[in-house]
Amino acid sequence: MRYLHEYPGAARPSSVRWVNNQNGRWGSCTPADRTIRLSHRVQDMPDWVLDYVLLHELTHLVVPSHNSAFWDLVSRYPRAERARGFLEGVSAAAGLDMSDD
Repeated sequence: MRYLHEYPGAARPSSVRWVNNQNGRWGSCTPADRTIRLSHRVQDMPDWVLDYVLLHELTHLVVPSHNSAFWDLVSRYPRAERARGFLEGVSAAAGLDMSDD
């Protein structure tokens, strides 16, 4: 992914799959085994939102925590702030607590 280009190979997951059990998250990443799971709720969202969620999880392969280095990398995506706002709006409308910080 071009937003993580200076980390060749580091942002390569061993698997990415859709799951139905992400009740409090849009996605999750386990850096130890390099697996990424995406909530089925994201499937019907605009592509730019899905791209943001995937970039967020891929970035955890480079920076496991939500520290400033993590957010600096995620913010390279031009629609990051817009996608976060979209997800926050969906969460609020559905009465869900699905924060990512």
